[in-house]
Amino acid sequence: MLTYDSTGFRLDGRPLRVLSGAVHYFRSRPEQWADRLAAVRAMGLNTVETYVPWNLHEPAPGRFARVGELGAFLDEARRQGLWTIVRPGPYICAEWDNGGLPGWLTARLGRRVRTGDPEFLAAVGAFFDVLLPQVVERQWGRPDGSVLMVQVENEYGAFGSDAGYLAALARGLRERGVSVPLFTSDGPEDHMLAAGTVPGVLATVNFGSDPERGFAALRRHRPEDPPFCMEFWNGWFDQWGRPHHTRGADDAADSLRRILAAGGSVNLYMAHGGTSFGTSAGANHADPPFNSTDWTHSPYQPTVTSYDYDAPLDERGLPTAKFEAFRQVLAEFAAEHPDEARHLDGRTPELPSPAPVLAAREVLLDEYAALPFGPAVESPVPPLFEELGLEHGLVRYTASVPALSPELPLTVEGLRDRAGLRVDGRHVASLERGVAAEPVAAGGGARISLLVESLGRVNYGPLLGETKGVTGVRHERQYLHGWRAEPLALDPLPAAAWGPGAPAPETLARGTLRLDAAGDAFLAVPEGGHGYLWVNGFLLGRYDARGPQRTLYCPGPLLRPGPNSLVLLELGTAAPARIELRAAPELG
Repeated sequence: MLTYDSTGFRLDGRPLRVLSGAVHYFRSRPEQWADRLAAVRAMGLNTVETYVPWNLHEPAPGRFARVGELGAFLDEARRQGLWTIVRPGPYICAEWDNGGLPGWLTARLGRRVRTGDPEFLAAVGAFFDVLLPQVVERQWGRPDGSVLMVQVENEYGAFGSDAGYLAALARGLRERGVSVPLFTSDGPEDHMLAAGTVPGVLATVNFGSDPERGFAALRRHRPEDPPFCMEFWNGWFDQWGRPHHTRGADDAADSLRRILAAGGSVNLYMAHGGTSFGTSAGANHADPPFNSTDWTHSPYQPTVTSYDYDAPLDERGLPTAKFEAFRQVLAEFAAEHPDEARHLDGRTPELPSPAPVLAAREVLLDEYAALPFGPAVESPVPPLFEELGLEHGLVRYTASVPALSPELPLTVEGLRDRAGLRVDGRHVASLERGVAAEPVAAGGGARISLLVESLGRVNYGPLLGETKGVTGVRHERQYLHGWRAEPLALDPLPAAAWGPGAPAPETLARGTLRLDAAGDAFLAVPEGGHGYLWVNGFLLGRYDARGPQRTLYCPGPLLRPGPNSLVLLELGTAAPARIELRAAPELG
């Protein structure tokens, strides 16, 4: 049993310092979990933490998927001699699409999410009924159990002030059999800790530096709780078109040393970041000026596919300079406090051998296919993605300008991310959140076509839960009606009719990579503008010439000896004819 007071934690009566690292089971392949977790143990950590993304496991109302992966990951952590911490949300942030909340739910409930609204709590309860049994049966104290703690919500004090909602979540976890300590985590700000904590539930803080200040804030609110940094931000994430983030190993190790010197427990965020495969990467919205109430014009910042995070274990799980710096700090602490720094078992951990990397080469694209859109939907107004049952992907909207109308400017409303605009089949503009570089006009009878792409829902802040698609197109002040919407899900990609052709945007292209043996790979589209890349039917993620990320990580388990299919969808104005395998990652 894990207990705590202001001096620290005790497990079954013996002192324990929780030395944890975040590893998200959903950001690596199951075949790689053992190596990732063994490396975490070899760094000197005794615990691993993971979020749980609700939208991954309930992609449609009442339809559940991949739920058993969490239990399998917890079992592997136990085999590697690690205790575990589970953070099931329902909101997780994590630079994950919509902060883990299902888009079908947030589109329906809007501002009622993350509150005590009965409909939202009922949906959370239905998800927890399916998810939590595998956590409950793996709690510490049960045979083969490893789960020490379970989180209530996530950084709620940065979002809202519904104390009844947090209390209902905590009560729901207990009623479903969670008996290990519950906890909350918030920024070390007074208003966040005041609104984000729950009476009788352990409070923790998140920060990247100045641990003395962070723990002092926690003590002001919870003098009876031990100091615990639940997210020590030792790196950071990247966004398309913005600089690659790094943090010096010595600087990060100094903050870790100070956390431990203050008597604190810690969870490295991240120990291993991994990859936001498919369409799972989220987005941010930059804060507007303090005196502004208009969030719609603040910059939309989609997150890149890589979640390397400049972590101590890089995207493919190899140790970095930060790994060695942290290992030394943790070893010094363990030598001075062996009773507190103990592990689940007494094995001497070893760092796994790295997987091989495929040699640099080029794969030519020699087959092509039109986009395999689903059945068209006719509507007076353009339907949203959510109304079409589409979480992410593409929608092609088409309508006509009334006959005899003069040539007048077009205005696209409600576009959250990106679209290509065609008039009578000719590409005339690329739109970013509804705005073109130059005004676009059309005359009577013109056929208007918009290919709208979803780049990830905002995962943090007041725009959480935004819808996707367009809400209308105006011809001067007159709305165009009579729309035809064709949806296309990209993950998985529907079957397409392949044949010979030529490189062209908004067309699927395919090539074959022949291998004698599989291994990790780094794929680049040097001639591409922006688009998507699949390997043997698995969507690796998005690429974008704006950078900073230039290569997509392809885990070795996705490849096989013999022929491997590479499929590319280019949505920019370029027309790539090849994909490159490069010898090393290029993240900026």
